[in-house]
Amino acid sequence: MATTDYYELLGVGRDASEADLKKAYRKLAVKYHPDKNPGDAQAEAKFKEISEAFDVLKDPDKRAAYDRYGHAAFKQGGMGNAGGGMGGMGGHDPFDIFREAFGGGGGGGIFEEFFGGGGGRSTGGAQHGADLRYDLEISLEEAAKGTEKEIRYRRPVSCKKCSGSGAEPGSGKKTCPTCGGAGQVTSNRGFISFRQVCPTCQGSGQIIENPCGDCHGEGRVMDSSTVKVRIPAGVATGSKLRSAGKGEAGHMGGQAGDLYIIIHVKEHELFERHDNDLFCEVPIKFTLAALGGSISVPTLFGKGSLKIPPGTQTGTTFRLRDQGIPALRSGRKGDLLIRVQVEVPTKLSGAQRAKLEDYAEACGDPANPVSESFVEKAKKFFR
Repeated sequence: MATTDYYELLGVGRDASEADLKKAYRKLAVKYHPDKNPGDAQAEAKFKEISEAFDVLKDPDKRAAYDRYGHAAFKQGGMGNAGGGMGGMGGHDPFDIFREAFGGGGGGGIFEEFFGGGGGRSTGGAQHGADLRYDLEISLEEAAKGTEKEIRYRRPVSCKKCSGSGAEPGSGKKTCPTCGGAGQVTSNRGFISFRQVCPTCQGSGQIIENPCGDCHGEGRVMDSSTVKVRIPAGVATGSKLRSAGKGEAGHMGGQAGDLYIIIHVKEHELFERHDNDLFCEVPIKFTLAALGGSISVPTLFGKGSLKIPPGTQTGTTFRLRDQGIPALRSGRKGDLLIRVQVEVPTKLSGAQRAKLEDYAEACGDPANPVSESFVEKAKKFFR
């Protein structure tokens, strides 16, 4: 029996409510549970102490006796063990509080997530099938316009021979001799009782007398499946599509899982996507940039036309409305942004060079090869 004050062990005041006691106990039980601290004798001893403290303080009669007489109330000649067990525990399962708070009286919930139990999770042996993931790569054009794809993959499906029962046709099942049909078994570790899924029947409470020859009693076999998937316009890399019931078949007639298709949009040789807008760089001749004109430009939806005003500089960006990617929900399209790059010729014929020299002479370029605006800003650096 613990000698430290029970209220101090749980870290609560003497006026703590039942809810306060439960909250404090849950926190400490998770911290010091032997399964979380394998081989740690101190943690195990601490766990026993807090379990003992909670067992006393949660009972109004025991708590009243403890408040009046302290630990002496539970020594021989005092209140006694009130039903047997160590420290007056009376066979109390310290994890019932977890089930009550998080998973219901039948087990499950956060209790099993912390400690790996499986009590109360069985539904006659039927288990929901696992979900599956399929990564699908599509082009930017397909993402912009929408498309339909047929995908082929392998998955566990319900065995046709036994209709998913796992038993040879004409044979049946019998009560599991290990758990007596309960689907759970109980094991004791010191004064603590643990419930877990029966290892023989996997929680079904029954075992197959004559397993199916095709699926070997599992009720499922591997097979190829084909699914047509409609991909809506506007999807992006990371978009997730769901095909209900196309995942793994459930065990023992359980519901099938779902298939999740994860979209990956390939990079495009011309366009770069930013949300629903597209960006494209178009090189133009320096004569077009100087004189102006119109050019044809590519879009994902056909050929477009772009007007280049005279005197266009490299890096100028033009916007073509509604030539981007449609939004998934509204269908409203983004824009196509075209950034022009003015090309400077690297090779000139004699006639071309002579004409450019005449042009430069007419503009006064030999005497002033740098823009006057830049010269004004840089004057102080030339002094």
